Amino acid sequence: MFRLYFISFFTFFSFYLFSDDGIFGYWLTSGSIVKIEDCNSQICGRIVTVFVEDGINPKSILDENNKNKSLRERNLVGIDLLSEFKFNDKNQKIFKGGKIYDPRSGNTYKSNLYLNDEGILRVEGCLAFMCDGEEWQPLIVTINEDGTREAIFKNAP
Repeated sequence: MFRLYFISFFTFFSFYLFSDDGIFGYWLTSGSIVKIEDCNSQICGRIVTVFVEDGINPKSILDENNKNKSLRERNLVGIDLLSEFKFNDKNQKIFKGGKIYDPRSGNTYKSNLYLNDEGILRVEGCLAFMCDGEEWQPLIVTINEDGTREAIFKNAP
């Protein structure tokens, strides 16, 4: 069973870290939670946690597939996945010409991001003229008084 280590359950004292800021905020990917921010008028996306089996500390997972051997000893938590995406406008929904790092393969690909009207982010990695990707779900992340975090789907039914 997979467990999300930074999530704790129901604490009375907490505050929200999410606002309706388009692409900015926390996103659930197929294997992690990524926080997307504005980094000097460019989009950056950093891994906040990775999903691991019970008993394994997410911060112990290394970037062991990186093509750059000198980076294989760094933790996956904290690395930037998204880079070189230009940010022009708060209402912008299409971001092209950036790059995405794939920790599974250790490769960096050209990338496009598409934020649809339902708030789902389509993230594509491209090799030559072929693109493939996945949909990231927006999250509301709460930091509790004791420092633990709680995450729920923003678009929960």
